[in-house]
Amino acid sequence: MRILTCPAHLQHLEDALRSSLPDALPVYGAVLNINRGNPGDFEVAVDTWPNFGAVLARRRGEAPLNDSYRNRCSAFYRDVGAYRALLESPGCLRWDSAFHIFGLQDGVLTVSQDIALAKGVELEVTEYYTYLHPDPSTLPEPQLDPDVQLGTLSPAHVELLNSTWPYGGNVWSRRYLGELLRRFPHLCLQDPAGNLLGWMLTNGFAAGTHGYIVPTQRRRGLMRALTIMAARQAHGRGFPVYGHTATDNRAMQRLLEELGHRRLPGLCYFVLYNPALARAAPGAPPGSNA
Repeated sequence: MRILTCPAHLQHLEDALRSSLPDALPVYGAVLNINRGNPGDFEVAVDTWPNFGAVLARRRGEAPLNDSYRNRCSAFYRDVGAYRALLESPGCLRWDSAFHIFGLQDGVLTVSQDIALAKGVELEVTEYYTYLHPDPSTLPEPQLDPDVQLGTLSPAHVELLNSTWPYGGNVWSRRYLGELLRRFPHLCLQDPAGNLLGWMLTNGFAAGTHGYIVPTQRRRGLMRALTIMAARQAHGRGFPVYGHTATDNRAMQRLLEELGHRRLPGLCYFVLYNPALARAAPGAPPGSNA
């Protein structure tokens, strides 16, 4: 295993990953952020260099063993054997911690299953669809009612974000969402009194996340407008316009397809190691999936 730190190597990796899109999207997005100031304090690990066969993108440094938000890795491989070898490299992963590995290739799941079986580690797998817009310059102008305006999220909003996020509700998710606000682009809509109507965040892998419209404001086209504005924002920064949706979220899937996003073949696998430990996150409600 090797951690890439040289700017020239990281730029070479960015170029190589670009040629492997869309499979490399979650790692590519993280590397784009690394090469543009590294606001998320990420790093990338490869099996070998320069002819790498597999790469992981993740946060640098140590995190609490039950913090599966900070302990999150995206994965891409050219060779599934190299990917397995990378995961099993000494010091690559802490098998006694709660962590996610996610990616768009089937081996992300099957290698995790094989290693978990051999090590006696429990897994929890969630499947998502991934949508990518091929040409955001074709998106229509966002339409907002006169009483809706673009606003700004602040640290004071973190509790609301945490309570409305299906994957939140605990201390680690609150810290994670606060870090997203401080480190990455986000958008929100508000009324003339400053009350929040909806928002959309971006994570360290450059994917849209936690898009939400307050229940009393739904069916006004606000999510459509947020989706268009977030896509234009990402495109203007030179980032891909993509995100993941739950497989049963037909409303969001229809909206994305109407706006020209394309659903990628296959699934995005989010593999959570040691889910019982993740559910022990401070403040997590009983039975929640942290």
